[in-house]
Amino acid sequence: MSQVVVTTPGPARDTEGMDISARSDYAVRAMLTLAAAADGGTPVSVVRLAAEQELPRKFLEAILADLRRAELVVSRMGASGGYLLARPATQISVGAVIRAVDGPLAEVRGERPQAMTYDGAATHLRTVWVAVRSSVRSVLDGTSLADVLSGDFPAAVEEALAAPDAWENR
Repeated sequence: MSQVVVTTPGPARDTEGMDISARSDYAVRAMLTLAAAADGGTPVSVVRLAAEQELPRKFLEAILADLRRAELVVSRMGASGGYLLARPATQISVGAVIRAVDGPLAEVRGERPQAMTYDGAATHLRTVWVAVRSSVRSVLDGTSLADVLSGDFPAAVEEALAAPDAWENR
């Protein structure tokens, strides 16, 4: 499933830029909630996760199952059961969470960028798509859940945010 959608502004498109799926957004938000609660070592219930982040419970359950299969969370059964991070928040990247629920970070028409081949004037376009994927990886794989919780971001994020147009739509 493609995570990066490059769009051209125009009358046919109401949104601009990069789309992050609801599944990825919900997964990262749930993981951040688990990371914030990790100090106590008490599992967090699906009901609490859904309520705290205002997420649909059934959809969240499916997301948590994916996160469990990816060994990013562990589940505990019983009345006081719920979910815990499988390892410290410093060791779980935002990119790992997204891959667990949505697959590769960047695809072009369902293919890996390096697998694309173009002819004629577009011969070198694959290089651009690979560079886009590399940039996305730099931010998402270089940013841990702990970084997001603390607001103390790695250099790749700080550099991207320092761009004059970082917060502008275009």
